[in-house]
Amino acid sequence: MPKRKNTFSSWRRGLTQRAVHAGWAWVQRTGSVTAEHPGRYRFGTMGTGTRLAFPLGTVFGEPWIHLGSYCIIGEQVTLTAGLMPDLDLGPDPILRIGDGVVLGRGSHVIADTTVTIGNDCYFGPYVYVTSTNHSYDDPHQPIGKQWPRMEPVEIGPGCWIGTGAVILPGARIGRNVVVAAGAVVRGAVPDHCVVAGAPARVVRRWTPADDWQPPLRTPAPVPIPDGVTPEQLSALSGLDEETAARLAELDEEAAAGLAELEPGS
Repeated sequence: MPKRKNTFSSWRRGLTQRAVHAGWAWVQRTGSVTAEHPGRYRFGTMGTGTRLAFPLGTVFGEPWIHLGSYCIIGEQVTLTAGLMPDLDLGPDPILRIGDGVVLGRGSHVIADTTVTIGNDCYFGPYVYVTSTNHSYDDPHQPIGKQWPRMEPVEIGPGCWIGTGAVILPGARIGRNVVVAAGAVVRGAVPDHCVVAGAPARVVRRWTPADDWQPPLRTPAPVPIPDGVTPEQLSALSGLDEETAARLAELDEEAAAGLAELEPGS
């Protein structure tokens, strides 16, 4: 005979689960860091609309970290300026993050010397950016005890850095660059290109004369027309492929009809 379900226990478990989820959502909201509610953090600058999600990763050297406006810093993101906390790094900022930057969950930005991230850069989760590398010149000393090498890092505006990418000291990434997931970037990267691999190399590039080379394999996304409401988009998302194709045909036929009615056609 099947065992009867304990309705009261199931109800109590469901209630407890909802309470835990609601409590955790409250903790996330309350623990996030903004310019209006910075908690114990005192960043050099922190723009309007920027938020560091809770739980935070390691954060130190805040006076030398300058955050732009409307940035989203994901959970467990590490932001550090200097080799260790409580150092005096001088009058100038060490880590500069521009406006509209998104740093994905678990990413690290380690700025022992200058690191600059331009406006509107998007980072996937677990990206690692560092201005410091271990040296191993002396074969008789443990590598961890040898003085590291530091070189500034610059990431231009509008870049997309894929999941798990590593940006090494001395990297200078241009404007609107795609860094593929897992790529390891060092040295200079030109504007408007795609880099992939370890070490990363250019696999596609745009120039005014030649457009994208090699050519893109997929058509460019069609922007949403002005005036389309969220309700209309939601209704479109529920259409099957056959109905959507028929609507597209009707739209083309209507456009052709309007062209025939235009004077001079």
